[in-house]
Amino acid sequence: MTVPSPVSENQILDALRVVRDPDLGRDIVALGFVKDVRVADGSVAFSIELTTPACPVREQMQQQAQRAVAALPGVAGVQVRMTSRVRASPGEMKQQLIPSVKNVVPIASGKGGVGKSTLTANLAIALAQTGARVGIMDADVYGPTIPTLLGVDDLPKPTAEGIVPAERYGVKVISMGFFLREDDAVIWRGPMLHKTVQHFLGNVQWGELDYLLVDLPPGTGDVQLTLCQSIPLTGAAIVSTPQDVALKVAQKAITMFARLNTPVLGVIENMAHYVCPHCGQEDAVFGSGGARRAAERLEIPFLGEIPLATVIRAQSDAGRPVVLDRASPFAAAYRAVAERLAAQVSIRAMQRELTPLVRIQF
Repeated sequence: MTVPSPVSENQILDALRVVRDPDLGRDIVALGFVKDVRVADGSVAFSIELTTPACPVREQMQQQAQRAVAALPGVAGVQVRMTSRVRASPGEMKQQLIPSVKNVVPIASGKGGVGKSTLTANLAIALAQTGARVGIMDADVYGPTIPTLLGVDDLPKPTAEGIVPAERYGVKVISMGFFLREDDAVIWRGPMLHKTVQHFLGNVQWGELDYLLVDLPPGTGDVQLTLCQSIPLTGAAIVSTPQDVALKVAQKAITMFARLNTPVLGVIENMAHYVCPHCGQEDAVFGSGGARRAAERLEIPFLGEIPLATVIRAQSDAGRPVVLDRASPFAAAYRAVAERLAAQVSIRAMQRELTPLVRIQF
């Protein structure tokens, strides 16, 4: 009887080349995801380090890798450990203002009333639920609602090193809403808005963050301009309802980011359809599929759709976003959008690594 030779590390890596990251379009060996390969008495163990803990195909890749290595002669057992390391988007100005924040993602809309803040709160919690380190910078200075949506009880704390942000549901939060009385109005010109954005970026002790979501005010004004010019952004997510008027205004936000050299990571359709809480019947109140069609026309990723439901509004008003209810179908919708957004962040952040060097010969 012939005893099979012990499997080698090269054989293991070759076998793992069949496992591909669907978003990055390359196999996990070429991407450098395979770590710590160990072989002992026919047992193989290794880690797969993904670019985000919110990877939607995490389990699928783990199973593919396990099957591929188990099929090798001489392998008696396979142990695959899934880990993640969120890559940082490059930028010198970002390193100066927020050196410990890897990716800054503004959540924007062309007009108000499309549910952008509710979406930001739920997406941030969805990312935090995967194990990512997440913060929200509420830059909607005129109408700050993030503290209410998250039901934040503890206020930010001033220290000699800067402001320690509040924290709720595993998400760090800073907002002008913490510094105003409930009935106060912010009546500022552009220079004050500029200073506030700079202060929230440079004087808040964010600590190590994988994602900082920025809830922008509607439109294309001073806050958007200051943010884009202050730090390099990983990319923006555009929120729109399906109706034509909202999509036309959302197009203006997309144009603004293009002029300011900020990538658009994708479009999210909010209030896609109304779900009756009694019978479950769906009604396309604002039309259907408009944001998806616009994304296809503009060749921008479509990140998903969120329905319009009474429970989303009620739990937002109560300071307990619906994504906290893991069994809810609405929570699943937010998680799906968060996973697609994280995938687009990974693609942008790894762009340098994925682009081959071009050598110029003279």
